[in-house]
Amino acid sequence: MKMEASIVVLLCLLAAAAHAKPPTVTLHSDLISLRIAVSQTASLQCCYSSEADLNVNWTLTVMITHNDSVVMNVNQTDKRMHVVPESENNQGVKCSSLQIQNVSVKDRGLYRCALHHTSSSFSVHTPGTFLQVFEPMEKVLDISESWKNSIITAEGVLLLLCVLIPGTMLIFKSKGLHELERRKGKEEENIYEGLNLDDCNSTYHQIQRSQVQGPYHDVSNAVEEDIEFEKP
Repeated sequence: MKMEASIVVLLCLLAAAAHAKPPTVTLHSDLISLRIAVSQTASLQCCYSSEADLNVNWTLTVMITHNDSVVMNVNQTDKRMHVVPESENNQGVKCSSLQIQNVSVKDRGLYRCALHHTSSSFSVHTPGTFLQVFEPMEKVLDISESWKNSIITAEGVLLLLCVLIPGTMLIFKSKGLHELERRKGKEEENIYEGLNLDDCNSTYHQIQRSQVQGPYHDVSNAVEEDIEFEKP
């Protein structure tokens, strides 16, 4: 009888566990992406609200191809990976933090928190944060910011001079041309200033008459006019 009773109790517990309601979990928004340089420390965080006790495991999703990805648990045995103990604020928000020291390009991927309920098969993932790791460019010239500002100022002054000097030369050249044209106009006015219009008209008429008469005279006509013969 005792054996049968224990079996019945065990079956009841299993049935109750199977029909247990999943806990209510409210997920809070995570940082969408985090861009960080190589060898720095990345701090990731996931937050949620729930009255039930949930187990939090950090997972990493790495994309292999365009349509294929792999989900793996974060290797907490790695000394660079440090999971901060879960904390809860006054409003009942629970947060779990993951710090990755001395990050490398291989650490890129989507980091999410997997929340598991111990009394049921309930499991949910937070939205997660995509970690981007880049290699900073090496400086060709390692100069200070004050030197950079001085160089920029000198470039600005040179550019200003390159604009002002040709412009000033063009202005002076245009003024010189204008003055030359003005002097030429005055000289043309002075040429006709001392002329008398009556003298010009008389000279013009004389030229016209000389052209009408022609440069040559008839000798026979001149002789007839000048010489008179004596009558017998």
